[in-house]
Amino acid sequence: MDLTIFLYLSSGLFLGWSLGANDAANVFGTAVGSRMIKFRTAAIIISVFVIVGAVISGAGAAHTLSKLGAVNALGGAFMTAFSAAAVVAWLTILGLPVSTTQAVVGAIIGWNLFTNSVTDYTIFKTIVSTWVASPVLTGVVTYFMYKGVQRLLRWSQIHLIRLDALTRIALVVAGIMGSYSLGANNIANVMGVFIGANPFKDIDVSGIATFTGLQQLFLLGGIAIAVGVFSYAKKVMLTVGSSIVPLTPVGAFVVVIATSVTLFLFASSDLEYMLASMGLPTIPLVPVSSSQAVVGGVIGIGLVRNARNIKWGVIGRIVWAWVQTPIVSALVCYVLLFFLQNVFGQTVFNPVEYRLSDRVLARYADKLDIAPLTVLNDKSFNTSGQLKKAMDGIIPNMEFKTELKIIDDALVEGITVDPSKFEELEKMEVLDESELGAVKKLAGRTFTYRWGLVQALAENSPRWQLKENTVLNKPFNKRINKNLAVIFDLYTVKMK
Repeated sequence: MDLTIFLYLSSGLFLGWSLGANDAANVFGTAVGSRMIKFRTAAIIISVFVIVGAVISGAGAAHTLSKLGAVNALGGAFMTAFSAAAVVAWLTILGLPVSTTQAVVGAIIGWNLFTNSVTDYTIFKTIVSTWVASPVLTGVVTYFMYKGVQRLLRWSQIHLIRLDALTRIALVVAGIMGSYSLGANNIANVMGVFIGANPFKDIDVSGIATFTGLQQLFLLGGIAIAVGVFSYAKKVMLTVGSSIVPLTPVGAFVVVIATSVTLFLFASSDLEYMLASMGLPTIPLVPVSSSQAVVGGVIGIGLVRNARNIKWGVIGRIVWAWVQTPIVSALVCYVLLFFLQNVFGQTVFNPVEYRLSDRVLARYADKLDIAPLTVLNDKSFNTSGQLKKAMDGIIPNMEFKTELKIIDDALVEGITVDPSKFEELEKMEVLDESELGAVKKLAGRTFTYRWGLVQALAENSPRWQLKENTVLNKPFNKRINKNLAVIFDLYTVKMK
């Protein structure tokens, strides 16, 4: 095992600490701020269940952020994580709730700019839109939910002592769920960039179960988050829970529930499928900031009670921190990458090859006039940015989505289907007989482009054939893409 990998992992642990110090406020900030739950109790609950969530469900987290930029070197991964962690830590010291996702987004864009890699601004704009929609939606949900709860309490006339006990229990249950989700959904931000160079091996536990290397990696990240909770989360909790507007215990509970509802709306593929099947508009499935959502919820409570009680100065500081986070993170990452590469001589980007060919361009013959682009055939480009610049010089008004797809398809990977790995693939037990048989038919074949392998698998078995890209077909296509990811991971060389 290369011990230097643990040095690189230190930036992920730093990011985990920053996340724990800041994002814990999203789970228990309103409960601690309203003095319904002691900070120590909240910290213990968060620490336990954030680790449980990371180890058990961390591997299932969505990796939408990876579409912004494919960090392909350990040095680049180290600095991307470190830059995001440094910015989050700085704002945490100031007592401001910030989004780790925002910081990571900024750092990835900084890496893209430094390495001349293309940023998918379509994805970026969608994510940024949720930074506005999330707090607004949570505020609206909180506003009407709090009004409804107030009426219910007046009608039921529950004794104050009983109401206090029930509210404490509800806050603890909501906090447990939130802590588990925090570990399951955010551990990918903390350790996701290091999965390709995971130093841990699977451990067999008395023949009963297997503690996988990935679970060990996520356990390490979960512990870092827990340390951050205990060491520095209280200040941010008090900012969220009491500095914006004083909260009652019931108000604190409503904020936690409303935040959970908002996160569910942006994360549920089942809800998206149901809305689509009814012919209704769907909600984009993108990562949203729980920090922003919970602040919107607190503001919603303030609007119900009395808008004059809201401390708009504190909100202004928080919003300014939100604006700064991705910008500062991108700048910090860019500058630190320069020093890491040019002063310390570390590799922050592994050169890749992009090469157009008649086969690549033929895939887009029905969408644009490909003839002008044939002058680029068989020319090699070391970055996606170089290829994009060359295509822009020939067809300046090409649709951005089409251009990105051409660039992705032009990436040369040279994937060889190695028969010696068939046994390992079978042990994974993720492919059915037809899917596995289609893979075995390709034994020994090498594919210049990734899409070539996808195409060959589809020709060998209908189980590998993707359907039209509609919401109704998403569950089927999602299963195929998940299986394709297994194949690519098995036959693609890991980053160094």
